[in-house]
Amino acid sequence: MSETHPGAAASGKPAASPSAAQRLAESLRQVTAPARLAERGGEFVIEKDGVSSLAYIPPCRPEELGDPGFCADLGIRYPYLGGSMAKGISSAAMVEELGREGMLGFFGAAGLPLPAVEAAVERLAASLGDTPHGFNLIHSPHEPDLEQALAELYIRKGVRLVEASAFLDLTLPLVRYRIHGIHRGPDGAIVTPNRIIAKVSREELAAKFFAPPPDAFLRELVATGEITTEQAELAGLIPMAREVTAEADSGGHTDNRPAVALFPTMASLAARLATTYGYDCKLRVGLAGGISTPAAAAAAFAMGAAYIMTGSVNQACVESGTSDEVRTMLAETRQADVTMAPAADMFEMGVTVQVLKRGTMFPMRAARLYEIYRGSAGIDEIPPAERDKLEKTLFRVPLEDIWRETRSYFLHRDPRQVERAERDPKHRMALVFRWYLGQAAHWAKDGEPSRRIDYQVWCGPAMGAFNEWVAGSFLESPARRTVTTVALNILFGAAVLTRAHFLRCQAVHLPPESLRTEPLELARIKEYLR
Repeated sequence: MSETHPGAAASGKPAASPSAAQRLAESLRQVTAPARLAERGGEFVIEKDGVSSLAYIPPCRPEELGDPGFCADLGIRYPYLGGSMAKGISSAAMVEELGREGMLGFFGAAGLPLPAVEAAVERLAASLGDTPHGFNLIHSPHEPDLEQALAELYIRKGVRLVEASAFLDLTLPLVRYRIHGIHRGPDGAIVTPNRIIAKVSREELAAKFFAPPPDAFLRELVATGEITTEQAELAGLIPMAREVTAEADSGGHTDNRPAVALFPTMASLAARLATTYGYDCKLRVGLAGGISTPAAAAAAFAMGAAYIMTGSVNQACVESGTSDEVRTMLAETRQADVTMAPAADMFEMGVTVQVLKRGTMFPMRAARLYEIYRGSAGIDEIPPAERDKLEKTLFRVPLEDIWRETRSYFLHRDPRQVERAERDPKHRMALVFRWYLGQAAHWAKDGEPSRRIDYQVWCGPAMGAFNEWVAGSFLESPARRTVTTVALNILFGAAVLTRAHFLRCQAVHLPPESLRTEPLELARIKEYLR
């Protein structure tokens, strides 16, 4: 087997000197203009036109990377979505900035009281108007009334787009939201005012979102007078969600699935089910999880993603609804600085979320709470030494004090939880332990200095990849990270790398210098996009 030595040209095509590589890199950044690559004097040169060129570089605007039909349907310019992060971390300000730049953001409604969500709905309706934006609807298996109340709020307030996340199965409130107001238009086409973009990591759940609403739910809604028989018949002809985001290894709720295995499976499923159900619309698949660099975005689009969705990287931006302390921690994160920990909302089920482990003891402490929960029948059954340690380190007050506070909270939020806890000591223990898990997220969001060691920060390895990419650039500083600057750098860089890929497909071996996609100031990117 022979070797190819550095600097040797492939297929007779020349290598490039540093200056030639820089000129080639600049040409690749001219994403709106076609170009031809030629060879003169043993080096690459760029020509606007010519008959003796070695390769052709077509234009590739960032807005052309995904499915153009998706952008047209949603009314956005770029195939870029800012995913929802709970407790308002994906804030109204973040949604506004993305919307004004031709992208789409989802407000992180999960874990917020209904009045706070309603205030965000009203703010975004006033500030964005018809500019596309959406809200999160998260599955709440232990608090179904909360999920229903949120869905009803969205219906009442005219919210037309939600991101459905963390669902283990379809639920009645989700179906109710999807088919509210369904009717036939003047041309006979089915009109569905409310749209769902589902975020899932398992193909069996994606199949349920790509299917029509379950008959059992439709019958129940007809029986209660929520919909008419005609509406139920129309609902049987549409998918629950036209778009499903394949969620790979992400922050928060995740199954840690590898994107290169997950996405093709989801895309194949969408194509198959579109034929099975005979829809008159296309089913689309986007990709999330691990996307925080131009290379990752380019790979997603190369696989056929209709759009990309980012999460962890947005949390480090100045518009996010978290604290400066957390933004600083995230800016120092590397890819190995994340781990899995018990989830507050699905604690008893053993569900985990991906969180930051660097600089915090939360993952270890939360895991210990779950071990104790598994091994004890109630708070009074916890070994005295273990209980004393919990009260001194994690809770910092007697557990009975935590229960009184928790009991008061649930008497207003969901009295049934209190009734069950007073009958079942193990459930009471679960609610007390969930107090710590829930508060850990609030301490991080609020930047509570006395609880820094207990911060729960949802984060995936994408954060480390982003920090490695921007090291040494202006985006290394968290104070310089705005959500639109980050987004357009990812998209623009992906367009540049896609143009480079066209050259690779024509057997051109590119020098590494020409493939650098270092972050650029927003104004500079916009100059290239004119």
